[in-house]
Amino acid sequence: MKLLFSRFIAILILVFPGLLAMKGFVMMKDDLFDYMAMHGDHTAAPSFAWLHFAGGLVLFAAGMSFLGGWILTRDRKRNYVGPRFKEKRKAGQPPAKPSS
Repeated sequence: MKLLFSRFIAILILVFPGLLAMKGFVMMKDDLFDYMAMHGDHTAAPSFAWLHFAGGLVLFAAGMSFLGGWILTRDRKRNYVGPRFKEKRKAGQPPAKPSS
């Protein structure tokens, strides 16, 4: 039961940044659509909602950077990354032995 609960918490930790990124993307998409739709309306003066768009950009960047960092850390642990993304060794540290 404890394993099931801990896996549920881990899924929630990953879902929350994904939902934030999704909300940020939708906010930016809606602002762009509203701005373009105002150009078709001759009675309204088009204005762009910069603050709302910037808030969406911050949410999107925060959520995607968390998920990207989590994936990179997991892949480094499992040795799935290419040489470009491997962790840099310290100067006095011997090279790691490959595991068989």
